Amino acid sequence: MSKHGRLASLAAVASAFVVAVAVLLVPSASAATLFDDNFEDGNSTGWSSSGGSWTVVADGTRAWRQSGTSSDARAAAGTVWADQSVQARVKPTAFNGSNRHVAVTARVQNTGNYYYLALTNAGTAVLGKRVGGAHTALATAPVTAAVGAWHTVRLEAFGSTLRGFVAGAQVVTATDAAFGSGRIGVATYYAAATFDDVLVTDVAGPGGPTSTTTTTTTSHQPGACDTSARPAGFASVTAWGQSGTTGGAGGPTIEVDTAAEFLAAIARTGPLTVCVRGMIALPGPMHNVTSDKTIVGIGSASGFTGGGLNIGLPPSDVTTPPADAVHNVIVRNLVFRGWADDAINVQMFSHHVWIDHNDLSDGYDGVIDIKRGSSYVTVSWNHAHNHSKNMLLGHDDDNGAQDVGRLKVTYHHNWFDRTPQRNPRVRFGEPVHVFNNYYLYNTDVGVACQADSGCVVEGNYFEDVEEPVSNSYAGPGGRCVARNNVFVGESGQPDCGGTVQEPRDYYSYTLDDPNTVKATVMAGAGVGKVG
Repeated sequence: MSKHGRLASLAAVASAFVVAVAVLLVPSASAATLFDDNFEDGNSTGWSSSGGSWTVVADGTRAWRQSGTSSDARAAAGTVWADQSVQARVKPTAFNGSNRHVAVTARVQNTGNYYYLALTNAGTAVLGKRVGGAHTALATAPVTAAVGAWHTVRLEAFGSTLRGFVAGAQVVTATDAAFGSGRIGVATYYAAATFDDVLVTDVAGPGGPTSTTTTTTTSHQPGACDTSARPAGFASVTAWGQSGTTGGAGGPTIEVDTAAEFLAAIARTGPLTVCVRGMIALPGPMHNVTSDKTIVGIGSASGFTGGGLNIGLPPSDVTTPPADAVHNVIVRNLVFRGWADDAINVQMFSHHVWIDHNDLSDGYDGVIDIKRGSSYVTVSWNHAHNHSKNMLLGHDDDNGAQDVGRLKVTYHHNWFDRTPQRNPRVRFGEPVHVFNNYYLYNTDVGVACQADSGCVVEGNYFEDVEEPVSNSYAGPGGRCVARNNVFVGESGQPDCGGTVQEPRDYYSYTLDDPNTVKATVMAGAGVGKVG
C-alpha cells in the first residue's frame, strides 16, 4: 500500500486545514486523495476480506488477486467517507456460471450492504446496491468485460447521485439514498479477478459533481470553444518555415459530436478549428491529424475513448524533414480515456505542435509520445494520471540519425500524478526544457535524460519521487542540469551532470516560484480551465 493510504487517517485533521486554505488561495477544486493502493509493497495491509482466496501476485506489476470462483468474495478498506470516487483496474480471470460479476464498491457498511459497479459475463455493466445480502440493479448498460483484459472501473457516490464509468466513459447513473457514507472496496460474485491501482478521491471525474467541501470555478461557461490562447516554449519559436503555432486560425470553425464527423474534420486540408462536444468513442487504434488544425474540447467533459491521435507521417528511414511533414497542430482541453495504442503520438519530423490542458489516463501505451525527428513542441498544463507509460521523447537508442539536433520540446505546468515512468523519458533531444511541473509519487523515475540528450530541469515540485531526475536511468547516459527545484516527502536528489544548451537561446520565459508550483498546477492543469 502506498503511504497515502497508510497515513490517510492520521492526516485527516491536517488535510482539512490544507484544503480549507487551498480553497481560499486557488480558484479551482482539486481532488484530495483519500486512499490509494497499488500493492507494490507486496502486501494487502489495510484491507479486510470475506470469502474467496486473496493473494498479492505479480501481473506485470504487483496486484491483488481473488482466485476463488465458488462463492461470494468481498474486501473493504479505508475509513468512513461520505462523498467518494473509487476507481480500480480490474481484470476478470474466470466466471463460474451465468450472470456472474467483478466489481468495485462504495459506501460499504459491511459485507452485505453497499453500492457496487459490476462488470458481468452477460455483457453488461450494473450499477446496483446490496441490502441485507440481496442485489438490486439500479441501472445497466451494455459493456463487454473480456476475461484476461484490464478494465478501469470507477464508481462515484456524491450525495444521492451515483455514477459508473468504464475506461473513463460514463455508462450508468442512478439516484439512491440507502447509504450516505461508508468504506470502499472490491468484490467478486462467483468469479475470479485481479485488482490494482485502487484510488479514492473526494472529487468526481470530468463532468461530475464536486464534494461539498470544495468549490469549483471555470474560465468559461460550458459550451465555450476557446481558441484565444497561444503557447509558450518551443511551440512559439519561428523555425522550419513556421512562425509559432496557430493551428486552425484563419480557417472555419466546426463543431462535432460523432466519430464520423470528427475523423472527416481532421482529415481535411487547410486550416480548421474542430470543437469537440461530449465524449466520442473512436475506433482504435490511431487517427491521423493533418496540418493547420486546432482540436479543442467544449467544457470539461469532451474528448475521446478507444482511439488516439497521430500527428505525423508514416514511419520511414529518411533523415531530413520532408516538405510535407505535419505541422501547426493544437490539441487542447480534451479528455482521453482507454486508448488502444497512444493517446497522442507525434512523429516523423512533425513540428510546431501544442498539447495543452488535457486530462489523460487509463490507456494502453504512451500518454504523449514524441519521436522520429519531431521538434518545436510544447506540452503544457496537462493532467496525466492512473497510467504507467507517460511521456516518451525519442523512441529508440539507435535512432540518432533522425533525432540528433531535433526533439526540441518544452514541458511546463503539467501534473504528473502517480505516473510511474516516462515523465518524460528523453533520448537525443536538446535542449529539452522541463519547468514548473508538479510530480507526485512517480515510483520509477521522474525525468530520465538518456542517449546523449540534454535536459534543463528547473522550478519543479517533486513530492515523494525517489529518483526525481536522472541521466543514468537505463541505456546510454545523457546530460542534465537540475536547478531551483523543490523536493519534499520521500523524494531523492537529482542524479545529473554535464552541460546543456540553454532554452533561453531559443525563447524567453519566466519561472514561477517552485514553492507555489504544486498549488498552481493542481488548480490549473487539466480540462475546463482554458483561457
